[in-house]
Amino acid sequence: MKFAIVMIAVLVTMVLALSRAIAGPTVFDRILALNMFGTKTVLLIAVVSFLVGRPDFLDLALVYALVNFIGVIAVLRYSQHGHFGDVPADPGDGEDGGPI
Repeated sequence: MKFAIVMIAVLVTMVLALSRAIAGPTVFDRILALNMFGTKTVLLIAVVSFLVGRPDFLDLALVYALVNFIGVIAVLRYSQHGHFGDVPADPGDGEDGGPI
């Protein structure tokens, strides 16, 4: 019974996180809300794991947490720099000691 109540509470907070992700107002608010949604998903997987008596679901929760973390870092890098990889510097811009 306790786990069912916890599951409902986690679902309610997931809905609130999604509403925050839709409302914004900035990109960083949306990214933070999606990160919170991912964290709540990990909690939901853990609670469902205990409800159905399958502790091997916790491995899935850990994998999802890692994917969520890497995804948030990638989205933040893309939103800040506009690309995922390192762009080589132009040799003519003076940053690496070349001609100005």
